[in-house]
Amino acid sequence: MASTRANVPLRLQLYRQLRGAIEAGTLAPGSRLPPTREHALSLGVSRNTLLWAMARLRSEGYVTARVGDGSYVAAGLAAPPTGVHAPLPQLSRRGQAIADTHARWQPPLVAALPFRIGAPEVASFPYALWDRLARQIDPRERQRLAQYLDPAGHAPLREAVAQWLWVARGVRCDPAQVLVCSGSQQALDLIARLLLDPGDEVLVEDPGYPGIRAALLGQGVQVRPVPVDDEGLCIAAAAERWPAARLAVVTPTHQFPVGVRMSLARRRELLDWAERCGAWVVEDDYDGEFQYGPHRLEALTSLPQTGRVLYVGTFSKILHPGLRLGFIVLPAPLLRPFAAARAVCDRHAPGDSQAVLARFIADGHLLRHLNRMRELYPRRQHHLIQALAKASEGRLQLAPSAQGLHLLHELGPAARRGPQDDERLSQQALAAGVMLTPLSRYALASPRRGWLFGYAGYDEAALTRAAQRLAPLLAQLTAPR
Repeated sequence: MASTRANVPLRLQLYRQLRGAIEAGTLAPGSRLPPTREHALSLGVSRNTLLWAMARLRSEGYVTARVGDGSYVAAGLAAPPTGVHAPLPQLSRRGQAIADTHARWQPPLVAALPFRIGAPEVASFPYALWDRLARQIDPRERQRLAQYLDPAGHAPLREAVAQWLWVARGVRCDPAQVLVCSGSQQALDLIARLLLDPGDEVLVEDPGYPGIRAALLGQGVQVRPVPVDDEGLCIAAAAERWPAARLAVVTPTHQFPVGVRMSLARRRELLDWAERCGAWVVEDDYDGEFQYGPHRLEALTSLPQTGRVLYVGTFSKILHPGLRLGFIVLPAPLLRPFAAARAVCDRHAPGDSQAVLARFIADGHLLRHLNRMRELYPRRQHHLIQALAKASEGRLQLAPSAQGLHLLHELGPAARRGPQDDERLSQQALAAGVMLTPLSRYALASPRRGWLFGYAGYDEAALTRAAQRLAPLLAQLTAPR
């Protein structure tokens, strides 16, 4: 008998050993097993240990007992043929399309390093306050939250989100239009599954967020890249080229990753297109709360004639990504179908997290946390600009931005030496311990190249160290576009 493995009882080891021998055919079907005393002695275990293992094998059908004649390996348990392996089952076409998104979009699975984008400040999150709010939930309410809940979301959270959106983003909606989901990525997946059929055409920004494209391509739709200029997505050219498009996904407040704001004229053009064509517009307001100037641009959904707009929000940037809570503001007739799809997907978000977040918003803690971040992030942005200018001896001068969590250094046309020019330097930076994201990673048909510098989630010392590690590489950078 093999020596006892850590934390695995000897009787369980013996059971697994005997079962494995039966399944492999070492103990042939129909063969008689030795009497338990002799068998236990030969294996070097106690008889009680063997009796426990034999009882379990009999209960599962591997062994049969004949009165007065001992125990036998059950008949009909033929061993699998050696050297022959049945082919693995094939994914469906839709399943394969979803699996293939890994080649187009690979979410980071390691701890954030400067200058990785999309990482908010998490060290300053008020964890103690959050825990205190959780402890203050009434025991009867806690029991109710432990049951299955409305897939559309916890009613107090939906009310808090609706009130917050009106004050902070100018979005007037009823709580009954708010669907709570597990972040913006699930929101995009639900939208693609419920509003689109395989083969439908969808307009996306180019450059744009690959997680959006992944959610769409996984549902078998046709992604149509639309150029982004200084006013945002060029809807007029897109409508002329792809007149059958049924949906457009935009980041109008702070276009990802270029950072421009969609002009009012373009916003109205986009809404007119949706009304005229019976199409949908998805507004991904991923970091709209982080505007640092005296006047904040309100959401596209705040405008008139937005009956065909779905507003997607997330707490991943506002609070932290581990919370896994976001929401969709839907036209009222879509709420029930989306709630049904949410239930099929994963029933509902955790009730206790929803309840604490509702209190966090209603009691003013969200506003206070955001105000602290709106003071912190511009300071970190300024430090990043100075640190890179110093490390590059003045060659790299990033332009400041009045919004967002990252800055862009874009290469001019003369500096674009090849389609992977920015990717090459990014790989060199990663070898030096710095995550420098290439702009080309977000482009489809666009030739735009450059690098993105995330700063929000890193203190000044970390930003300085990262800039110093980049110093030998910064001589390759040219003046911005």
